[in-house]
Amino acid sequence: MNGDSITVSGVEAEYTDIGSRNAWALVYQKIGRECHAYPYTCTEAKKSENKPLNRYRDVNPYDHSRVILKRCDLDYINANLVKMDRANRKYILTQGPLASTIGHFWLMVWEQKSKAILMLNKIIEKNETKCHWYWPRAVGEESRLNLAAVKLTVEQISEEDFSYYSTRVFRIVDTETSESREVIQFHYTTWPDFGVPSSPVAFLEFLKRVRASGALEADAGPAVVHCSAGIGRSGTFCLVDSCLVIIEKEGIESVNVQQILLEMRRDRMGLIQTPDQLRFSYQAIIEGAKRLDPDYKEPKLEESIYSSVPDEAEEEAPPPPPRTESLSRAPARPLPSIPVSTSLGNVYQFGQEPSSDDSPPASPAPDSSPPASSADDEDDAREPPLDSAEPPPESAVSIRRRRNQELAERVSAIKRASRDAERWHDLKRSLYKPLTITFGVLLAGIVIYAYVKH
Repeated sequence: MNGDSITVSGVEAEYTDIGSRNAWALVYQKIGRECHAYPYTCTEAKKSENKPLNRYRDVNPYDHSRVILKRCDLDYINANLVKMDRANRKYILTQGPLASTIGHFWLMVWEQKSKAILMLNKIIEKNETKCHWYWPRAVGEESRLNLAAVKLTVEQISEEDFSYYSTRVFRIVDTETSESREVIQFHYTTWPDFGVPSSPVAFLEFLKRVRASGALEADAGPAVVHCSAGIGRSGTFCLVDSCLVIIEKEGIESVNVQQILLEMRRDRMGLIQTPDQLRFSYQAIIEGAKRLDPDYKEPKLEESIYSSVPDEAEEEAPPPPPRTESLSRAPARPLPSIPVSTSLGNVYQFGQEPSSDDSPPASPAPDSSPPASSADDEDDAREPPLDSAEPPPESAVSIRRRRNQELAERVSAIKRASRDAERWHDLKRSLYKPLTITFGVLLAGIVIYAYVKH
């Protein structure tokens, strides 16, 4: 680290400028356009035998950086090795395992000699399965996973809860050689899909704990980082960690956050999925850089920073956008605000807007089939914010409930109209046969009468 006290003038000035112009969506789009020019292929991911192993149809690993399994019938897993040489960092970014890929996941952890698994999602989010439960259900041998197809067993030997994240220690045993190894899982439980953590401070405390384990060091195998698709929250974590390492080695003025993100996207597509996640990355980098100052005083963390995300917020979250469009398209309305940083104060207050979670929940999707999109916050069908000139607005919860009720009524009306139309079609079908017979009899009678008369 440089001898001078670290300042954040460059990155902070850029952050302030983008926020004052409310240009996060434009900056995010620009990054997406530059990535479209990348010449990389995803041939292996699109092979018929590998397609069922992808959680999402439009999130595939590049061929040149994909992780290749060695001791398996298929060498494919939806995972990329992401390198950041300036930070001397290597990460494996991957999707949340499917029921059919649990063995592949643990084999990758074993073969890559990973020391840690960073899980940044819940199993169920917004009423959707985002990741199959891939670890033992409890501590002890009786709950051990026996993965015969890849010749491994996984046993959980401890678990510790830290309110907004948990840690679990696993013992992996190679049943062929009896070799064993311990791996620690850091499970961040309050980071919403397509969203950002409750606070940069809480996120940095989590990062500090991960670093203290030695799991990110160069002499360890690459840490396995996953969320649901392995690009949004996973990309945010890796971008912040790499930038802070570079700042510590080279100084804050040597860091160009957007260029580092573009470099990381050369190894795995779509890292950072929303403008809001990009903005949060800047916040965490600025806050983290301040902590590198020898004169920095650790703030007293409020308990609310570590509080769990209410279940109600999960239930009323908006439906997911398509994954591919989320890689480059701007959101339909301004971004929601992010909590104030303890260091930067009101610099994080630019462009505060109402919360965006005012749409009904997405319908559940089965875990076994790879959908086109998942669930990480922006939605096209959002209503505009309330006019400040009108009477005092309702509370956010009341607004969501009212809109959910209105939507339910519209859906109910559509269903009633559909049922009425179906009944009318049934009636027409039921009358068709007798009317046809009657008409035929009349026609035959007319013909016979005409014949007899002549």
